[in-house]
Amino acid sequence: MLRPLSLFALALVFAACGGEPEPAAVETPADTARVSAIPTAELPPDAEGPLVVYTGRKESLVGPLVEQFREQTGRDVEVRYADDAALIAQLQEEGDRSPADVLWSNTAGALGAATQANLLTVLPDSIRVLPGSFVPAGGQWVPVTVRFRVLAYAPDRVDADQLPSSVVDLPQTAALEGRIGWTPTYSSFQDFLTAYRLLGSDDAAAEWVTEMQESGAKAYPSNTPMLEALLAGEIDVALTNHYYVLRKKAEGANLDYTFFSPGDAGNLALVTGAGVLDTSQRQRAARRFVAFLLSPAAQAFAAETTKEVPVTAGAPSPEGFVPFETATNYSPKLEVERLRELDETLRLLRDQGLL
Repeated sequence: MLRPLSLFALALVFAACGGEPEPAAVETPADTARVSAIPTAELPPDAEGPLVVYTGRKESLVGPLVEQFREQTGRDVEVRYADDAALIAQLQEEGDRSPADVLWSNTAGALGAATQANLLTVLPDSIRVLPGSFVPAGGQWVPVTVRFRVLAYAPDRVDADQLPSSVVDLPQTAALEGRIGWTPTYSSFQDFLTAYRLLGSDDAAAEWVTEMQESGAKAYPSNTPMLEALLAGEIDVALTNHYYVLRKKAEGANLDYTFFSPGDAGNLALVTGAGVLDTSQRQRAARRFVAFLLSPAAQAFAAETTKEVPVTAGAPSPEGFVPFETATNYSPKLEVERLRELDETLRLLRDQGLL
């Protein structure tokens, strides 16, 4: 039975192979909650028709990867691109009539909401063992890539050694008054602020937002125009995701990034992931697609093309980024599915006049 979602939802295999475990950067519930999946060989034959993927990823980023799957398997695939919240709401509305087979989300919060609503089926161990970290205990989805929150800065104007060691202190840094960029209306910033709340308190998060406003921080609609402003000298630092900086640097831009101290909310790991819909009539093909996303070729595509960090053991990090283990150790310990607890974050931002 499907359970109704919180306001988040309304606002918003190839052969088995082993994975060498990496240091986990998030807390997960006790593994006793894990339920065994139906072996793939015991699943009923797939229904006719194309594999249907609902994804919150951008077509410009992952469309070529879907095409690789089509060419590799000969399987027809239909993709619906929309933001995560809209897709979760649509799945809730469609119920048992949904044509979707795979949910491939941009955020762990959306996957947590889908899990809470009993939309996803348990995946087999042959898929769950592939990622090295961030695998939820319930086994209803797997991480595919990770993006890390960082502080971008202009090295020709800013000495990294003089930057604060915690995001908490960023708005109190006198040298950066009126020179900080942030994106209060953007989903990845809202995930960060949700983590800030959960790691501290709602009051502490509200106080930090107020301090940012009082510091003269400049708000941008998304990360790309914010980094353009950083390059133009409008601001000196920006709270963003690592891959935006790497893409600009690959174009020759004079930008760099830094982490705050290990465990700081400003270093939050933002996980993308995928799962198979419980109502799917093509469970075999759906499992194969999810496994494909964790294949060496797909993980290398993430590192080389989107500059996101792969999650499987042995996969290379994007050029110019720290090793996976280093980045995960910087991220705070937080159960990533808890990022679905977005409602209070949105209320806070509305109360501060930022939404």
